[in-house]
Amino acid sequence: MPRRTSVALNVVERGAGTPVLALHGWTPDHRLMLGCLEPVFAGRPGYRRLYPDLPAMGASPAPPSIASSDDVLAAVQDFVDEALGDTPFLLVGESYGGYLARALVRSRPEQVLGLALICPVGTALEHSERRVPERQVLRPDPELLASTDAETAAEFADISVVQTPETLRRFRGEVLAGLDVADTEAMARIRQRWTFSEDPEGEVPFTRPTLILTGRQDHAVGYLDQFALLPHYPRATFAVLDVAGHNLQIEQPALFDALMGEWLDRVAAEL
Repeated sequence: MPRRTSVALNVVERGAGTPVLALHGWTPDHRLMLGCLEPVFAGRPGYRRLYPDLPAMGASPAPPSIASSDDVLAAVQDFVDEALGDTPFLLVGESYGGYLARALVRSRPEQVLGLALICPVGTALEHSERRVPERQVLRPDPELLASTDAETAAEFADISVVQTPETLRRFRGEVLAGLDVADTEAMARIRQRWTFSEDPEGEVPFTRPTLILTGRQDHAVGYLDQFALLPHYPRATFAVLDVAGHNLQIEQPALFDALMGEWLDRVAAEL
């Protein structure tokens, strides 16, 4: 199949077996997905995990030809063609990566064995249109913030619901590390045409095992707009986790691991 774009995505790969494609959110890079998913697969052999950097993020380039979400999706499609071909795979998307994942499912419904969405963008893409809760910090730690450099503390405080040394450590390594290397100029160009030209859901429901995880205190994407997706995903488990914001995988790791594991069990039962 001819390439849709000239972009080759940087990718980190782990394991062997049934492929799992993990798409991170807007601005971070593959380390966000690597950090939360590798513990899930630690006791589960037989999976080939693919962690690409999206265009303009991490080590993946975004030339001027990448100027919209449609173009980002096209680069992901190219990656799937080259890395997986027609091989069936599991798909995980976080935040904006969830938006991309839903569109990928629409174009490859027979190839995607199961879909997991982590704090995904819901039916409203633009921030101003989203139904989100008020900003809340349920477990603050002023001393932790005071002992952290000002820039990191500000970034962490803006998104965290649970402020502990462990959530800060993971935020640094899995989120902030990607923010620091993003191509902000290219991202601003893409951001001008952020909405897909086609509805990512379409008309035909996706009837394979699905998981939608949301945070009750997620003031970035919320949880209400994701609930509206359920009719299109009749095999979806939908969970709203309390004491969890947009980084619920960091703030509720035990629940995250359990729910992801149960999703993997449901997918495996139908292979």
